[in-house]
Amino acid sequence: MTKARIFLVDDEISILKSLTHVLEDEGYEVVSAESGEEALKIFGDVSPDVTLLDVWLSGIDGIEVLRKIKENDPDAVIIMMSGHGTIDTAVRSTKFGAYDFIEKPLSVDKVVIVIQNALEKRRLEDENRSLRGRLVQEYEIVGEAPAILDLKEQIKIAGPSNGRVLIYGENGTGKELIARQIHLQSDRRDKPFVEVNCAAIPQELIESELFGHEKGSFTGATSMRKGKFEMADQGTLFLDEIGDMSLATQAKVLRVLQEQTVQRVGGTKTIEVDVRVIAASNKDLEKEIKEGRFRDDLFYRLNVIPMYLPPLRERAGDIPLLVQHFIREYAQKNGARPKEILKEGMSLLMKYNWPGNVRELRNIVERIMIMVQKETIGPDNIPVGIHGSAEKAKAMRYSGTLKEARREFELDYILQKLQENDWNVSQTAKILEIERSNLHRKIKKLGLEEKKSSGM
Repeated sequence: MTKARIFLVDDEISILKSLTHVLEDEGYEVVSAESGEEALKIFGDVSPDVTLLDVWLSGIDGIEVLRKIKENDPDAVIIMMSGHGTIDTAVRSTKFGAYDFIEKPLSVDKVVIVIQNALEKRRLEDENRSLRGRLVQEYEIVGEAPAILDLKEQIKIAGPSNGRVLIYGENGTGKELIARQIHLQSDRRDKPFVEVNCAAIPQELIESELFGHEKGSFTGATSMRKGKFEMADQGTLFLDEIGDMSLATQAKVLRVLQEQTVQRVGGTKTIEVDVRVIAASNKDLEKEIKEGRFRDDLFYRLNVIPMYLPPLRERAGDIPLLVQHFIREYAQKNGARPKEILKEGMSLLMKYNWPGNVRELRNIVERIMIMVQKETIGPDNIPVGIHGSAEKAKAMRYSGTLKEARREFELDYILQKLQENDWNVSQTAKILEIERSNLHRKIKKLGLEEKKSSGM
């Protein structure tokens, strides 16, 4: 087991020697410096787990050393020591990021306890960073289609704010993934992320689920229960499929957003909550408003930052990236060897319409990883339903007159090549072996400029 490394900085040699013996007896590795200048010079090479730093040093003082170390390494854990301890010195130390402040003459027991606490703090912070890194990887947005790159940029800008976000997209496109990325890129990342699927909860229970209930407030309420708004306090609440919420519940959610308070079902106490709400819907909410099924005032509260997640069929060029991502993900989680999908097999996956979007693709990849024993996946290993659907879609697509079918094919083919080349017209013209000006005319004639602006 690696020993924790303690860095001692003090210009009193006797203190350095006595502390070194004590800490080495406690099982620590100890490195020391006799001045602030020396400490700054070797700190990066020492890379300590905890630093004990005297305030009153000859030359550059300990407060200045603390400030400079924290400028370069904000995560450094530093305990200040002083034989002339004052409240002002302690406050200044804390202001510059010191973990703790202990007075001389030093109590050996206190020093050991403070170091143990500091190491535990560092361990928890390292664990937290590692967990956050795994979460970021787990909820990575995979894709290089223009619409996805634009979405990633929107998340990067909107994430650190407290603005409410409304995510649009078909089922299976990954709306929860977007919500989690927004949360992970916000200042609330270390606070709860709470999800509610409004379509999955019976209407008679959704208010209890959102706002909580008091004991005895209804049949079956045998104890008090906090609602999702309370559980998400200081964090993020994700209201998935908000379009399936009843008008009565919508009115109560609106009140919570306006007042930042909740009342449990059957209760009279007002509870303050600080929650960032992210909502999502697979429905056209503006159409729902016109038809009287969604409140316009709630819509305007939620739709501060709208984000659109395109269906998989509109970004077929991302399918190879997604397939490789899901193969690696499955292999890592299950200790399996990754498989290679041959060009012909990948072509079938790219031609399929994917009504279930990314969720359906993930399931197909998992099925292949489990059921196909070979290391390489060809067209024969792709599920039969995808073969049939691809052919059927192709036949339906080119119905009508020959002229109409020819136009549709040309539109499809040029669009596919433009997407594959990130809408680089010069590169696409070279691949198609036509003049760049000719391709520009076709783009205009076939209405492909509109598809580019919509992120297709």
